[in-house]
Amino acid sequence: MKTVCLDLEGVLVPEIWIAFSEATNIPELRITTRDEPDYDKLMRYRMDILREHSLGLNEIQQVIATIPPLDGAKEFLDELRELTQVVIISDTFTQFAHPLMQKLGLPTLFCNELVVAENGEITGVKMRCPDSKLTTVRALQSCGIETIACGDSYNDIGMIRASSAGFLFRTTDAIRDANPDIPAFYEYSELLGAIKAAL
Repeated sequence: MKTVCLDLEGVLVPEIWIAFSEATNIPELRITTRDEPDYDKLMRYRMDILREHSLGLNEIQQVIATIPPLDGAKEFLDELRELTQVVIISDTFTQFAHPLMQKLGLPTLFCNELVVAENGEITGVKMRCPDSKLTTVRALQSCGIETIACGDSYNDIGMIRASSAGFLFRTTDAIRDANPDIPAFYEYSELLGAIKAAL
C-alpha cells in the first residue's frame, strides 16, 4: 500500500504567517520554515512578536478565514485522492487548520496544537512528537505503508528523503540548490505526473 504525504502551507494553501504578516503590516512575521529550519526557535520568535503587538489566536483566525487554497490545489488533491490515500502532515495547528481543511474537502491532517490563554494569547505549542513529519512517515512505514512525500521547506526534507519517492514543490532557490537530487516542481500537473509515476 502506498500513501502520499503532503505538506500543507506552500503546497496546498498559502503560508498562514505570511498572510497574517500582510494583514497586520508586521513584516517580522513573514519568516517561515523556508527561512528558519529550527521550528522551536521560529515559534518562540513568533509568540514574542504577537505578544509585543497584543495579537492572539482570534486575530489570526480572522485572517485564516479569508485564505483560499492555492490555485489548482483542490483539483490536484481531489485527483490524487482518487488514485491513492493522502495524508497531510503539517507543523500548523488544529486551531488554524479547520477552515482550510473544509476548503480542501476535509482530507486527513496530522498537525500540532497551540496552548492558548483565556484572553486568546498564544502561550505555547504542543507538538505531536519530535521531528513530527519524519516521525510520522517512519510510523506509517512501520505499518507496512510505502510513502511518497512532497513539501517546500526545510522541515519537509526529512520525510522526503525517508520516502520511496519525494519531491519539492514551489520551494526556494536555496532549498532546491541545497538538495539538487530531489526533483523540484512548480506546477500541479508536473507534480501529479511524478506522483503517478511513483505509484
